[in-house]
Amino acid sequence: MGLALVHSRARAGVCAPPVQVEVHLSGGLPSTQIVGLPAAAVRESRDRVRAAILCAQFEYPQRRITINLAPADLPKDGGRFDLPIALGILAASGQIDRDALAGCEFLGELGLTGELRPVDGVLPAGLAAARDGRRLGGPAGSGAEAALAGDAQAYVARTLLEACASLGGRSLPRAAGNADAGAAPPLAQPDMADVRGQAQARRALEIAAAGSHHLLMSGPPGCGKTLLASRLPGLLPEASEAEALETAAVHSISGRGLDPSRWRQRPLRTPHHGASSVALAGGGSPPRPGEISLAHNGVLFLDELPEWSRTALEVLREPLESGRITISRAARSAEFPARFQLVAAMNPCPCGWAGDPCARCRCTPDAVQRYWSRLSGPLLDRIDLHLAMVRLPPALLRADAPPGESSAAIRQRVEAARSLQLQRTGVLNAHLDAAGVATTCALDAAGQRLLEQAAERLQLTARSLHRMLRVARTIADLDGAEAIAVAHLAEALGYRAPLAGAGG
Repeated sequence: MGLALVHSRARAGVCAPPVQVEVHLSGGLPSTQIVGLPAAAVRESRDRVRAAILCAQFEYPQRRITINLAPADLPKDGGRFDLPIALGILAASGQIDRDALAGCEFLGELGLTGELRPVDGVLPAGLAAARDGRRLGGPAGSGAEAALAGDAQAYVARTLLEACASLGGRSLPRAAGNADAGAAPPLAQPDMADVRGQAQARRALEIAAAGSHHLLMSGPPGCGKTLLASRLPGLLPEASEAEALETAAVHSISGRGLDPSRWRQRPLRTPHHGASSVALAGGGSPPRPGEISLAHNGVLFLDELPEWSRTALEVLREPLESGRITISRAARSAEFPARFQLVAAMNPCPCGWAGDPCARCRCTPDAVQRYWSRLSGPLLDRIDLHLAMVRLPPALLRADAPPGESSAAIRQRVEAARSLQLQRTGVLNAHLDAAGVATTCALDAAGQRLLEQAAERLQLTARSLHRMLRVARTIADLDGAEAIAVAHLAEALGYRAPLAGAGG
């Protein structure tokens, strides 16, 4: 009788729960049985493993082989368990040293020739292995991703034979470290200097970047809404290592690939308005992250906002408040981070020209009202800055017109304001809770009177008031002021006024 134990990792959202691959050899008719809630791809691994072991010039035991993937109630899917299963069979049959497996974890899909192929979710597995004090062995194709977990000892192999040789004392190449993985030059970001005019819109974008506030822009076609939205990531400071690892872990398990050379850059996601609620929120079996999670710690830009389906837009409401989303299915559920910054753009009416001096709009008031009614009040209530934009005069679009302020100059002010916020409360202003708003957004008597008058006139909800106070706090931080002045509050109020056509 032979028994071997190999450590591995499953995939459950952005987590990598531990899995013990137990291999037992006993007498009886030759057979291979995999238990422990395996999916079809895991059950099929017995054929891949058998061919890979034979191609590596090892002997496949002609005995009854039972493979248990523990814990038994955790679903297992994909080809990630091929390598640990193969090593467990070889260790149980005495062909490799079973004691050498104790301090290691293994992931990898096997080809019929014994070649190791990359799998999803290597970064979360590397982080978890480092916390448990084990080194991670996996395919060479996943080495750069595994190396992003700085404390992990990640080793790579190209074939099953190389992985076995490492257990026999032969050293394997270690995965490239963080410095090597991040050595690629950053992608060039669009510059705010290209934006002509639109002083109020530029100011709103700076406030949004400084406090991580959500922004809705309404204006006629071609006024620069998409141009401005594409430049918001260039105003944000570089993500911290913790933020970048969180975002990279989401991309690692998404099935869409992770570029390790760009892991420190904040994401910008721009899904089409035909995307479904599942594409936005995530889903499938097993659950995969959607666009709002892929935009974690970055920017989610939704163009033509009223053209999105109502069902798709309503899934944004909970993540906008909590920064997380839970995908529940009959078989299992998964929670994904979704702390994104929403930037949305829309026209003021179906034709797009309501309120424009050209007077070409022929939409009836009822048509405009129906257009705006596609957006629910609770969703609009969760957007901090509402900005009405106008079409630029042709003189500002001339090639010799003076350029606007550069993104680098604006980013310096944004970084200074964010530094004040983090020193004061540890979070950005947009993420302040009710207690944080009460302590950091206090008003003097004149400011309180203005706030109460505005709340009565604009019929603001409690959520709107709190969000407006957070915006005012950000404006004060950009000015370097310790307290919110009436001027800061008045500017914040200007971004809560009803937009043209909104019925306010």
